[in-house]
Amino acid sequence: MSENINAFGVILFHTNSSALRAEKILVKGGLTVKLIPTPREFSSDCGVALRFVWSDELHVRAILNSANVEVSSIHEMH
Repeated sequence: MSENINAFGVILFHTNSSALRAEKILVKGGLTVKLIPTPREFSSDCGVALRFVWSDELHVRAILNSANVEVSSIHEMH
């Protein structure tokens, strides 16, 4: 499996407050993230998603898990 350098991840949340908390925690952890509207192909309880570089996926999951941030789902996009 070759790594796609253009791939990014999208994190969906149940609440806006979880999305904002995740953004703050991930930025503090040194990751580049951006709040975006939830992509059309996904349904979400809140209209905000968090975009990140897919190669950081394991680090993102570890940080959010250790901070007990509630995540609805995480998806790879191209």
